[in-house]
Amino acid sequence: MATQIRPNIEGSKIDCSDSEWQARQELAAAYRIFDMLGWSESVYNHISLRVPDEEGAFLINPYGLHYSEICASNLVKIDIDGNKLAESPYGVNLAGFTQHAYFHRHLPRAHAICHVHTTATMAVCSLEEGLLPINFYACNLIGKLAYHDFEGVTVRAEEGDRLLANLGDKNILMLRNHGPVVLAHSLQMMLLQQWVLQRACEIQIATLSMGQPVIRIADDVVAVHQRDIGKASPPGGPGVGEFAAWTRRIDKIDRSWRD
Repeated sequence: MATQIRPNIEGSKIDCSDSEWQARQELAAAYRIFDMLGWSESVYNHISLRVPDEEGAFLINPYGLHYSEICASNLVKIDIDGNKLAESPYGVNLAGFTQHAYFHRHLPRAHAICHVHTTATMAVCSLEEGLLPINFYACNLIGKLAYHDFEGVTVRAEEGDRLLANLGDKNILMLRNHGPVVLAHSLQMMLLQQWVLQRACEIQIATLSMGQPVIRIADDVVAVHQRDIGKASPPGGPGVGEFAAWTRRIDKIDRSWRD
């Protein structure tokens, strides 16, 4: 496994494999994409990514930096118990570690995880019925969401068992009165799922603000929609083409995320 010493943005050195560096760049890009799309929340919330070829290691944002400041080299590398695996002047948000580490530890499919506090997703998480089958994007997700009742900020390890139990075999956990957790087998797919959820919630809010929805789409129609939606994916498969397009956009704004 090839390794290289690379300067980081603070001027010190970072020693990592080529595969880890690629993962760092992809995760840094995701943070900048989230910020570009208006999904950042001051210095809070988090996206984490497993480090390739290193069991129990993952990357997460340096606590205290805005998403627009995150670069490949200043991401924090920690193990499943929260110990730093590489030198960093930054700490990690305890809420981010508690939540993400539990899913990374127990779910092989949780390669990439995000948690956001966008207005639209928090609003739907605070609605008794949650996400409703009343728009195109919602139909992508109906039957694929799970819900977890609010227990306060997620800093207690013992809540992990309940988070895991409520998630079940789903990939999106709507934390009631709080916000969603989205996980996937790839960073690209995680970002696409978050985008679909965001759009579904935005449209639901707009629809309900005008009155009663015209129709709740029937279960059999939702099933057909979910069966066929993959046929509309861009080249490369779900999430890949979208991630590449968003990356081209952030490169036009600021390429420092690559450093």
